[in-house]
Amino acid sequence: MVEYLNMPIKEVINKFPKVGDILNEYNIGCVPCSVGSCLLKDIVEIHNLSVKGEEKLLSGIAAVIYPGKDVKIPKLKRKQQAKSNELKYSPPIKKLVDEHVYIKKVIAAIPGIIKNLNLKTKEGRPPSGGRQFVLDAVDFIRSYADKFHHAKEEDILFKYFDEKLDIVHVMLEDHTTGRNHIKAVLKALDEHDKNAVIEHLNGYRDLLTQHIKKEDEILYTWMDRNLTMAQIGEMFSKFNDVEEKMGKAAPAKYEKFADSIDEAVKRRR
Repeated sequence: MVEYLNMPIKEVINKFPKVGDILNEYNIGCVPCSVGSCLLKDIVEIHNLSVKGEEKLLSGIAAVIYPGKDVKIPKLKRKQQAKSNELKYSPPIKKLVDEHVYIKKVIAAIPGIIKNLNLKTKEGRPPSGGRQFVLDAVDFIRSYADKFHHAKEEDILFKYFDEKLDIVHVMLEDHTTGRNHIKAVLKALDEHDKNAVIEHLNGYRDLLTQHIKKEDEILYTWMDRNLTMAQIGEMFSKFNDVEEKMGKAAPAKYEKFADSIDEAVKRRR
């Protein structure tokens, strides 16, 4: 079993496809991952399963690899074992999680934005709207979600880790893909291509929905467990510096915009 624990997860899944089904049962999304060079043992640590959950997962995988055999399941070493299903974050990571709340409000409004989209109409009323409302949503995504939120991840948080790690690499790829979707939305607006606007807004929504879920439930908790108290304090200070340079007015403006969309969506349900 130790041999497979030290094997890249894609190689394990390719050799034993049913292992992918078992991982899916635990909401461990290795099957669609475009990289897949994480070791199987790292996958277990990153997802911070409980002791019983880890034993059950590894027992299921062992049964697939060694059918009909009694295999001893090794206990994996890690800095900290999960004590409960409750998600807890350090203060700087909590800042990022709180920012996700506003981003989720805007992407949740995208179906309404495109439902009655009319690019010939300038204003429109949220959550559906015309050209200007799409531009306002793009402004939020570029200024708040990307330059403010993603920049703190890329320029500060991720620098405490090896950016070649699969889990970090995938997040960075998501950021790039998201930026490309938004560039495509603006290009489609210039060309009055309604179908392309809808396609790329939907693409961004689908991407960010899964991206945020992976960060909140997997990446952030794993990073918190591997950061020292000194690093957490340093990161908190750096986050504050970013926020001071941007000024309180700018984030507040975009958070108010997200709240207004959220209220409009609720009123129309």
